[in-house]
Amino acid sequence: MGETLLSGLLRSGHPVDGLVITERRADRAAELTDKYGVRVLDNAEAAALADTLLLVVKPQDMGALLAEIHDHVAEGNLVVSLAAGITTSYLESRLPQGRPVVRVMPNTPALVDQGMAAVSAGAHCDTAHLAEAQALLAATGRVVEVPEKLQDAVTAISGSGPAYIFYVVEAMIEAGVVLGMPRTTATELVVQTLFGAATMIKETGQHPTVLREQVTSPGGTTAAALRTLDDHKVRAAFITAMEAAARRSAELAGE
Repeated sequence: MGETLLSGLLRSGHPVDGLVITERRADRAAELTDKYGVRVLDNAEAAALADTLLLVVKPQDMGALLAEIHDHVAEGNLVVSLAAGITTSYLESRLPQGRPVVRVMPNTPALVDQGMAAVSAGAHCDTAHLAEAQALLAATGRVVEVPEKLQDAVTAISGSGPAYIFYVVEAMIEAGVVLGMPRTTATELVVQTLFGAATMIKETGQHPTVLREQVTSPGGTTAAALRTLDDHKVRAAFITAMEAAARRSAELAGE
């Protein structure tokens, strides 16, 4: 996600000399420098230099990172966290008093500028800080503001959401293979069908139920397939799965 944001900012016209990054692995740092021409510093140096800090680490690594940069986050600096389950209060308690914090849940389609990010402001974050965070994230897709209490649900729906879609796509492709299709043909059929269906939802503004009913003729092939999915409680399984993801997001904060 860090490289995704970096590349998106550069594609959107942000000057490379206004960006610095940190990277623990020397080989990876060299790769990013060669690819993007960006400077690589250590965490403390970058925190001391930057006006806006984007923290893109795994939730379990956040505590150690905050301890490392604590003394280098100046008054007026904005801290933007993209770690799942990490609350603004957690961040604020481990930064100098009064530092503005924004919590973000992005997703991986940001890699192709089709990301969906949800942002929530911390206690010391004003409208200008929030607008700055939104502008940065808009480089890789759409951004919405949500109350922080909904961030675990956002994580479950859009943060983890691409994996659910890929899971369904895998199953549909395998079904094509089972039914005798070459895998390449099945893949093309499924991917374009997914793209077309998503475009219909977005551009028509119609409820998915209406669009589904338009495809489902009484007694037809689609009705037979949907009946089988309902018999296997697929809809309920998806809801239960996303509830599990939301619970796990909340647990991460405690860990």
